[in-house]
Amino acid sequence: MRMNEGPAGVTLKLKVKPKGKQNAVLGVRGDALLISVTAAPEKGKANQACIALLAQILKIPKSAIDILSGETYPEKVMRVRGVTKEQIRERLSL
Repeated sequence: MRMNEGPAGVTLKLKVKPKGKQNAVLGVRGDALLISVTAAPEKGKANQACIALLAQILKIPKSAIDILSGETYPEKVMRVRGVTKEQIRERLSL
């Protein structure tokens, strides 16, 4: 999984599968983190579920996660503040 660390935080690629059986990190596919959420992809519900799941796993506030691109697509680029690339890998068990 490719991550870029800069002064504004760490950016990472995600592939989100809405309407899944559970909220979970499924692993890595290519250069993206594969995430399943139970929420439907309507009115931003799947995006919010994805942010909540990442915040819980990474032990950071939801406000520290931004969607930089892909708000209406399964493929997203997110910025995470308050953690390093190494901490993300460790907390995601990658």
